[in-house]
Amino acid sequence: MINRAIDKYVEKRNLKGEAKRERLGILSGIIGIICNLTLCTVKFLVGSLTGSVSITADAVNNLSDAGSSIVTIAGTKLANKPVDREHPFGHGRLEYISALIVSFFIFLMGFELAKSSIQKIIHPENVKFNIWYIVVLAIAILVKLFMAYYNNIFYKKTDNISLKAVRQDSLNDCFATLATIVALIIAHFTPFKRADGIIGLIVAIIIFLAGVDIIKDILGKLLGQPPSEELVKSIEKIVTENEQIIGIHDLIVHDYGPGRIIASAHAEVPSTADIVEIHDIIDNIEKKIEKELKIVMCIHMDPIVVNDEEVDKYKSLTENILKSINEDYNFHDFKMVKGPTHTNLIFDLVVPYDKSKSNTQILNDVKEKFKEADETINLVVTVEHSYV
Repeated sequence: MINRAIDKYVEKRNLKGEAKRERLGILSGIIGIICNLTLCTVKFLVGSLTGSVSITADAVNNLSDAGSSIVTIAGTKLANKPVDREHPFGHGRLEYISALIVSFFIFLMGFELAKSSIQKIIHPENVKFNIWYIVVLAIAILVKLFMAYYNNIFYKKTDNISLKAVRQDSLNDCFATLATIVALIIAHFTPFKRADGIIGLIVAIIIFLAGVDIIKDILGKLLGQPPSEELVKSIEKIVTENEQIIGIHDLIVHDYGPGRIIASAHAEVPSTADIVEIHDIIDNIEKKIEKELKIVMCIHMDPIVVNDEEVDKYKSLTENILKSINEDYNFHDFKMVKGPTHTNLIFDLVVPYDKSKSNTQILNDVKEKFKEADETINLVVTVEHSYV
């Protein structure tokens, strides 16, 4: 059913790329609005007849879910706006902001459900029971499972984080409605009147925790987070395919929204290589990355000395010392300057994000190890952290 809808709404229009993502986001929002408004009406009627705060809260939540679908549509449309003078990197991050708004709806649902549930625990009331109410709520669960299912399909096709948030919201609704059914059954077959409120409070906590996970994911994209390991390996593979490229470091990836990624890196090349030839190689690498990975790439050339016995000796010594301190230590931009009384070793030291030691303490530890190995070595080291 979902695939047929995609074929009719998207594929037959021969849409690709951002246009296809936009259409799928809009289609998801339209289906969500229809489903949520229908469920809101049904649940409100059932909640009023039974006097169940859980069902009524579910109805309000479905109304907010319809609002979430509207936000998804708006965010998808706005994120696809072309670049302009004020936004030279496009408007892609508006998609993340719309997902953030959807997450606020999730928090609102959890808060309202928790508040109503606490009131029910303090002042318990009789909950009316009817087998048809159970049937209606079971149908509501099926509808929400369907919504979670199709939003998951659309999310995988588009990587639209708003759809991921809506998918989680639909799953939250399933938990809340299932808890409502359990509360109705317990209240009917036992004298425990506070079951409705207690179960509602438990569900509210689950919803709140799910909202925290989603908002962490969204804030990570907005604040800047490391690229995926798969993407890093893909970039490194393309850069180092040419035998003239010895290595790559200082890879930085900037995410300005889906399909709007800019990256930079330093490529190590032999210092004896022809600069014009290397420039041409790097140009071709940048073009290949843009074509295959859809990333605007900028590569800086770092000339390094190769096939020099003495440089290789000090480089091997450096590697052994650093690994003896911490297996996760790496270095790059290695240079050696030989003097009459001492030897300068110049390099950038890449260390993990260790809160137990400052960069100064790390550097002191490294200098102490080098001093034990060779007192004539003088270190000129920049301590840094990786961006990937």
